[in-house]
Amino acid sequence: MPSVQPIPPREQTFKNESLMLSPYAFQSINASGRRREETPCPIRTDFQRDRDRIIHCGAFRRLKHKTQVFLIPKSDHYRTRLTHTLEVAQIARTVARALRLNEDLTEAIALGHDIGHTPFGHDGERTLNGLCGGFRHYEQSVRVCEVIEREGKGLNLTRQVKDGILCHTNKTAVTLEGRVVRLSDKIAYINHDIEDAIRGGVLKEEELPREAVEILGHTKTQRITALVSDIIAESAGKPDVGYGEEVKKAHDILREFMFSHVYYTKANTSEKEKACHVVESLFDYYVKRPEEMPKLYLDIAESDGIEKAAADYISGMSDDYAVDLFKELFIPKPWISF
Repeated sequence: MPSVQPIPPREQTFKNESLMLSPYAFQSINASGRRREETPCPIRTDFQRDRDRIIHCGAFRRLKHKTQVFLIPKSDHYRTRLTHTLEVAQIARTVARALRLNEDLTEAIALGHDIGHTPFGHDGERTLNGLCGGFRHYEQSVRVCEVIEREGKGLNLTRQVKDGILCHTNKTAVTLEGRVVRLSDKIAYINHDIEDAIRGGVLKEEELPREAVEILGHTKTQRITALVSDIIAESAGKPDVGYGEEVKKAHDILREFMFSHVYYTKANTSEKEKACHVVESLFDYYVKRPEEMPKLYLDIAESDGIEKAAADYISGMSDDYAVDLFKELFIPKPWISF
């Protein structure tokens, strides 16, 4: 009998998706929009390839030393920007699988959504935004993918992944997978920030708004389960994703509570001015001395201007690296005599 040739893994994935995914899912076979043409990988789809490139890039690794909410956390129990990203990816994949959406596209967006974040979290972001006339971490995440990674060559990601990254904060992504990541990002940070705030003594569990916890639950697990379950129930078989009215109201109440009682409270922002001062000082230093930046950023300065290059350089720093660099540049060293 003639031997049957096995289907290459990439083609098998295309076939499986055509049989199993929702009609509203984005099929991997339709991935598009790379800036440079590439020979397809025989094993991985384009979205799997994008995911792998994000995981292996330097900007992703540096997230482990970037603030989520609490500045420069030294305890292993507090979230960093990396652990936040992993929690977003887990929630997003759970939702995507239940709705029969493209898990690989969802995961790639989730893993890349914050790779352009600054040191010191949103305080660093707001500082750079004021210094260089416009800086938003979601736009910077796309810029990292296109301009900065691989020494200026970029990761050459697909249009669908970049769109999901760009739209994860306040815009509507083209794909349902991107919209799932936007919802999952909020689910993750609201609930893990509650846990971290309670651990840090900023918040007490009994202070959470009763009208929200009575609907969503009194524990992190209960709340995440309630939110995820509602998205799935409300979105199955539909061309969009979202919550039911009651759960959305409870979610919004809890989110507003976190902004007013945790994110913008004195207890959490007591060191903010110092962090902002570090970012401001480094920015001013490198704008005046661009020749001291690595060559990649000198090249960016020639094409996009010195201020943009300085913002690119500083935004890529981890918390610890920024602090150490500040000490090296601005703190006097002791005079040692023998």
